[in-house]
Amino acid sequence: MNFYLIPFIVLGLIILISSFFIVKQQTAAIIERFGRFQSIRQSGLQLKIPLVDKVAGRLSLKIQQLDVIVETKTLDDVFVRLKVSVQYRVLREKVYDAFYKLDYPHEQITSYVFDVVRAEVPKMKLDDVFVKKDDIALAVKAELNDAMTEYGFDIIKTLVTDIDPDAQVKEAMNRINASEREKTAAQYEGDAARILIVEKAKAEAESKRLQGQGIADQRREIARGLEESVEVLNKVGINSQEASALIVVTQHYDTLQAIGQETNSNLILLPNSPQAGSNMLNDMVASFTASNQIGEAMKNTSKKNKNE
Repeated sequence: MNFYLIPFIVLGLIILISSFFIVKQQTAAIIERFGRFQSIRQSGLQLKIPLVDKVAGRLSLKIQQLDVIVETKTLDDVFVRLKVSVQYRVLREKVYDAFYKLDYPHEQITSYVFDVVRAEVPKMKLDDVFVKKDDIALAVKAELNDAMTEYGFDIIKTLVTDIDPDAQVKEAMNRINASEREKTAAQYEGDAARILIVEKAKAEAESKRLQGQGIADQRREIARGLEESVEVLNKVGINSQEASALIVVTQHYDTLQAIGQETNSNLILLPNSPQAGSNMLNDMVASFTASNQIGEAMKNTSKKNKNE
């Protein structure tokens, strides 16, 4: 074997190998021949003429995202920073335009975003910027589509992902928010206190009603018991007046017994002789009789005045 041929063989292999190249999935390769556009190659194993053709560049056909931060002023003179995310891709049928017509697509997209945002936001107040951020994104997308389609780029979507007002403005907004929440909390506390007072008053009213009903029922039962006691005593030959005296005496001694059982009760002086009950009954009967006489006299006087 001639050793002088080895360098030529190696060179030939290198040239042969350099004739092949691989294009990745979702990528387009631009081939130039002596500096002039030759063809666009898609994904897979590709062949070119060594030393004549070269790969001038590769463009990704995937969806890409560019984040642009724009600082501008609102209608109410508040400086605000907006982060606009632009999702775009190179159109497969316009790879030539995307590669040769535009050198720096990122800078071009950024310029259009700045232009649209600084034209739209100064028309709005700060609160409207938060509410209408989708409108701002749609305006940016419409402007970019009109401008970038010519260069082979398709704008998929634009999003206003962040709105950051000046620090002093944010602090003021937080104070306003906190004040509103404190006001709402105070209103709820006042409503709760008012409801508590109303419910307490209702409970007290219900308690008084039930207490009065209980006292009425108690007195009704006492009267019924007294009536039955008088009937029983009448059956054994004791008349109504004697029965009443006996009941009063019995109640009198029951009261003394109840007071004596209470260790912390105050000192009460009551007559404890057997005649005490009878005297009390006589006094009650005399009072009832006098009251009835006075009532009858008042009725007669009233009738006489009417007749005159």
